[in-house]
Amino acid sequence: MAKERKNMSMLRPNIMWFWTAITLLIVGYWIFSDGEAQPVTTDKATVEQLVRNGDVKEIVVVNDKEARVVLKGEKIDSLRGSDKRYLNVPEHGYQLQFRLGSLEKFENDFEKANKEGGEQAKLINAEEKEWYDSWLVGLLPWLVMFGLWFFLMRGMSPGGGSGGGGIMNVGKARAQEFDQSDPNKRVTFKDVAGLEEAKVEIMEIVDFLKNAPKYRELGAKIPKGALLVGPPGTGKTLLAKAVAGEANVPFLSISGSDFVEMFVGVGASRVRDLFDQAKKKAPCIVFIDEIDAIGRARGKNAGFSGNDERENTLNQLLTEMDGFQTNAGVIILAATNRADILDKALMRAGRFDRQIEVGLPELNERKEIFEVHLRKLKLDKDLDRDFLAKQTPGFSGADIANVCNEAALIAARHNKDFVGKEDFLAAVDRIIGGLERKNKVITPQEKKTIAYHEAGHATVSWLLKHANPLVKVTIIPRGKALGAAWYLPEERQITTREQMMEELASLLAGRVAEEKFFGHLSTGALNDLERVTKQCYAMVAYYGMSDEVGSMSYYDSTGQSDMAFTKPYSERTAQQIDDEVRVLIAKARKMAEDIIDEHREGLVQLAELLLEREVVFTEDVENIFGPREKKE
Repeated sequence: MAKERKNMSMLRPNIMWFWTAITLLIVGYWIFSDGEAQPVTTDKATVEQLVRNGDVKEIVVVNDKEARVVLKGEKIDSLRGSDKRYLNVPEHGYQLQFRLGSLEKFENDFEKANKEGGEQAKLINAEEKEWYDSWLVGLLPWLVMFGLWFFLMRGMSPGGGSGGGGIMNVGKARAQEFDQSDPNKRVTFKDVAGLEEAKVEIMEIVDFLKNAPKYRELGAKIPKGALLVGPPGTGKTLLAKAVAGEANVPFLSISGSDFVEMFVGVGASRVRDLFDQAKKKAPCIVFIDEIDAIGRARGKNAGFSGNDERENTLNQLLTEMDGFQTNAGVIILAATNRADILDKALMRAGRFDRQIEVGLPELNERKEIFEVHLRKLKLDKDLDRDFLAKQTPGFSGADIANVCNEAALIAARHNKDFVGKEDFLAAVDRIIGGLERKNKVITPQEKKTIAYHEAGHATVSWLLKHANPLVKVTIIPRGKALGAAWYLPEERQITTREQMMEELASLLAGRVAEEKFFGHLSTGALNDLERVTKQCYAMVAYYGMSDEVGSMSYYDSTGQSDMAFTKPYSERTAQQIDDEVRVLIAKARKMAEDIIDEHREGLVQLAELLLEREVVFTEDVENIFGPREKKE
């Protein structure tokens, strides 16, 4: 019985059979019908007699093999009445046809008969492709069309194509479900070093999914969404992977760019499909990485783009997260490093109830991250983890992972048995400054200028207590820099005006040293001047550190105000800002000049030591200038 049902289902007509039959009928009609009635076959003698009678208008000789006859219109009826064979002679086109024997003999016979008939008929020679040539050429477009149609229909069918992604699946969400069965790919909170505050908030969501009755008894509701915000490489996606490994519920992952498509309405369709999948799997967690791809504030590009597909996608996302429909048991996690450009409607409570800040790791957190990434390395027994954490201020978790990998590569390159302190320092230099370029051609005079420039930076930064402490100075080119001074920035939450002024002085010290010792200016201070200018404008226009401009800030931390083409201050204020920036730079320059004048001999000694050794460390600078003044 089952076999009979199977056979019946195979014989049951479907839409594919219908379209196949239609296509075959069209192709068959085109092949076997030329749209005109066929001429009647006759013999040569009959045609010659018609020529003598003056009944023939013209004879067309095709490929020297066949003759086709066109009769005069008034003679067609008389021909039909003369013989039953010619009853079906067509009214238009060719009326008669016959095969030629010898072309030369036919031409002679035609010429003779035509003279007898008053030379009223014409003889025309024509070339024509063989029927199979024209048939194949004409059929080729149909074959192409049929092939395209076949593959489109195949893609429309369920399971069609290799990935099941036919034309009917273009609106389906491309979410990937986390596989919790593979322990090698599973990430837990133990694998996430640092981020203690972020883990506390995210673990509460996981705990709710595991112990929901405990919260429901108190009337608590689980947050509908949590937004992970932080700089690139700080571990937002890693934290989401840990949630997937800990929650023991279905976890769907998708990127914001996966919703973007050139076809209108596809993005919104994918959002609907994503939430439909999540509802079927509830309780479920949906993670949208780089949500700023579709969550950008609406209306920012009004008048510049007629395509609002991204806004339609965002509107659908807003509706699905908190609209008339209920999404009980579906939690949305999202990550972005551009929270300032997200739409306000997306950020409100009820959609993303929590914004979890995932910032750059502090000293102790960096130590924990190093411990995680050092597990797989063969290390020197005397390696100090605290030292590594102190040498990497401002590094993200991804940067630290890169440092560990680069250190291992450097150790292997030098055929070492283990990874040591020097390898990690070289890795830090490699990441910050780029590759060493010892073979770069530098003239002796340029090298001397670079040495005094870097010595100027090192001297002023060492003697100003609020400037960043020096680590080492080098005149070996790295990346685009011809020389560099490495500092260990102090990890502080706020910076005073005095501290910023001393940092400005240390940045300008290289240019000042060049002027004082060589009497000329060079292009080597470009990066220093750029940083000085930006910092001074920030002090005046953002931080309100100018007496002339006052305690005003023109900085928009939300990123929501549209200041693309207009400044939030008048031209008079702009002039004041420019004047105050020049005043700050002049003060910082004067500070650097005074220190260089006072410690000129020490600077020369440091510069000559650089020319001799190319790299100078903290101990060498301390031997020249003495211990650094301690901060209060």
